[in-house]
Amino acid sequence: MKKILAILLATSVALSLAACGGTAAPAASGTSSSAPEAAPSSEPSADKILKIGVVQLIEHDALDAAYLGFVDGLKEAGYEDGKNIQIDYQNAQGEQANCVTIADKLVNDKSDLILAIATPAAQAVANKTKDIPILVTAVTDPADAKLVATNAAPGGNVSGTSDLNPIKEQMSLIKELVPTVKKVGMLYSSSEANSVFQVNLAKEELKAMGIESVDYTVSNSNEVQQVVQSMVGKVDAVYSPTDNTIAAGMATVAMVANPAKLPVIVAEGGMVKNGGLATYGLSYYNLGKQTAAMAVKILAEGAKPADMPIEYLKETDLIINKTTAEALGITIPQALAGKAQIVETVAAQ
Repeated sequence: MKKILAILLATSVALSLAACGGTAAPAASGTSSSAPEAAPSSEPSADKILKIGVVQLIEHDALDAAYLGFVDGLKEAGYEDGKNIQIDYQNAQGEQANCVTIADKLVNDKSDLILAIATPAAQAVANKTKDIPILVTAVTDPADAKLVATNAAPGGNVSGTSDLNPIKEQMSLIKELVPTVKKVGMLYSSSEANSVFQVNLAKEELKAMGIESVDYTVSNSNEVQQVVQSMVGKVDAVYSPTDNTIAAGMATVAMVANPAKLPVIVAEGGMVKNGGLATYGLSYYNLGKQTAAMAVKILAEGAKPADMPIEYLKETDLIINKTTAEALGITIPQALAGKAQIVETVAAQ
């Protein structure tokens, strides 16, 4: 009996030591404790609803198209609002103070990613967080706007897409449509960094062409009509970059300029449809979709904005407004008409 008890006691001690010893327990079937982590999937996670905050500076065709392209691009990649993502879209109605308030909200709500549409909106958000990934779009030069260290290597929590347009081609378009042009009025908001950047490039191109340029700036939308009226009889044509204040007030610009026979070359297709004469411009919808592809890399693959260069669209379209050309008495050269998208002015709502 004593021998049996001794054997049982020895067995119990051995089992206890095995349970507490330094040897790891066997991994479950098909797994290993030292196995590398699986590569990140581009498929959205089904167990977490991601918060995506959006701040848009103002409503106009280009920025609206960029947002729509972003949403559609996410949906095509499997990220759909109300299902596995929650989009908090906020519009600042053109007010910088509203951009700041919205930025505070999106940061305090602990968004997983923030999309900023237009330079002032991007600057407001970038000043509020250095941790949440921020993607920008409809920003002409993020480095010039102090949003990134360089466009090739952002280095922080901000990256995205640029809406830099073919300025040289746009200046050549002025000469093609207005062969006698000698002086061009530059119509833009002096408070928008993206506009100042584009106008400086345009001035260099015009100077090389032997054409004079004169600045006509506005500080808010209420000044647009008066400033355009002041240009009549003083310049031969007008150029407006992708300026948010002018784009939002393009119908007002056309209302003054077209009856005065003052051609307005613009930088974006929506501005042409709202009364501008022509542009070589990019698709803001496609720009938004390209930004969505960057968002998927961040959300699903763990990419960091710091390592994601600013991206650009290479394709541009020639767009000419037939209604405006007729009002100005301009005959569209066949060389341009043959390759242009011809549109008519959008009727006022």
